[in-house]
Amino acid sequence: LNRWLWWASHSRIKAFKELYLKIKRHREHILNAIRFGMSNARIEATNNKIKLIIRKAYGFRNIQNMLDMVYLVCSDLRIPLPNRKARSA
Repeated sequence: LNRWLWWASHSRIKAFKELYLKIKRHREHILNAIRFGMSNARIEATNNKIKLIIRKAYGFRNIQNMLDMVYLVCSDLRIPLPNRKARSA
């Protein structure tokens, strides 16, 4: 990584220099994510769900209905429906 960063910092290609600056700025966070195997994928997935609900909520009568839908979809709550077999989580 250090060798590539040195090369990118001396490159004449603007995109590589920009990437070098971003990696340099966030280097510690990037290395921590690799070391600890952590990712923000779950948060991004939840944000995506919320954005989809908001898009679908255009016809909702009030904001509380939309918020209730967000809580319902993003929670682990399983509502048993009539005539359906319960699935195990």
